[in-house]
Amino acid sequence: MGIRLAIIGATGAVGAAFLEVLEERTGRAGALEIDSLRLLASGRSAGKRLSFRGEKIAVEDLAKADLAGIDIALFSAGGAISRSWAPRFVAAGAVVVDNSSAFRMDPEVPLVVPEINAAAASDRPKGVIANPNCSTIILLVPLFPLHREARVLSARVATYQAVSGAGARALEELESQTRDLLEGRAVSPQILPHRIGFNLFSHNSAVGADGYNEEETKMRKESAKILSDESIRISATCVRVPVHRAHCEAISIETERALSPERAREILAAAPGVKVVDDPAKNHFPMPYEASGQDLVLVGRIRRDTAAAPGAHGLSLFVSGDQLRKGAATNAVQIAEFVARERRATTTAGAGAR
Repeated sequence: MGIRLAIIGATGAVGAAFLEVLEERTGRAGALEIDSLRLLASGRSAGKRLSFRGEKIAVEDLAKADLAGIDIALFSAGGAISRSWAPRFVAAGAVVVDNSSAFRMDPEVPLVVPEINAAAASDRPKGVIANPNCSTIILLVPLFPLHREARVLSARVATYQAVSGAGARALEELESQTRDLLEGRAVSPQILPHRIGFNLFSHNSAVGADGYNEEETKMRKESAKILSDESIRISATCVRVPVHRAHCEAISIETERALSPERAREILAAAPGVKVVDDPAKNHFPMPYEASGQDLVLVGRIRRDTAAAPGAHGLSLFVSGDQLRKGAATNAVQIAEFVARERRATTTAGAGAR
């Protein structure tokens, strides 16, 4: 039994990644069987035709769309659109997988990374499942298997976040500033708050009274919800860097039980969603250009944390993940696949009872 799928925000960067991921996963075990696909966006994009599986599909105006007959809706059109439209899709019978921050901390909305807590997606009283922030996903996919082995007590994280995470116009600004600076011309930031060409700066989100910006706070709060453990202490410093695509994170953890670098490497090599890239002899470790375009989180620089307190168990690592794919589109598609499997199982069980 196939799924009637809709993508809201189909013409954006994550919308394009949705189509890319869905097409790549066609035919794989557990992939969505799509009976119909509808693409929705703002009125200014209506009529634009996007390619999917060799066909051209016209984009519909969300404001005028008939919401009936949709099984799963993938949202990536911003928090305001999600807050306004997700309840309408649910009322029309769809399960919503939302990529914005609108519902992440709602206690009645599961926040899901399928490698960690897929079963949480079954309990969705509001009909909505939230996709975590990209930096949170890239942190937790490799952290969770280590947590399961040795229980993580704390994590200190420094992120190096690609410009495409701020949108297509920010990426264009990076490229134009780089050209201008190489040719000796002055630059004036228009999209990002500071010069990004040959520069980096603290993540461009609002800073709270505690000194942490929104991105850093999201990582702490979302991690606690996903792991169902408020006791884990997480401190993040998030930085925007002049890289096209894929975020990196330097992570130092303290664990309750001893965990050697060798054992950590074994665990990570067997963990779902992770690829170990850790070759000291060749100085080859995770890099954003190698993480770009794939769904695995690359992990390397696995070593003891020499700053850990005496008697404490400390470990450091460096990771890189594509924030448009595993950090957004792929994670949401994996959630949708879980929902579709659950739906098939329920339908099959019902048919068997009859």
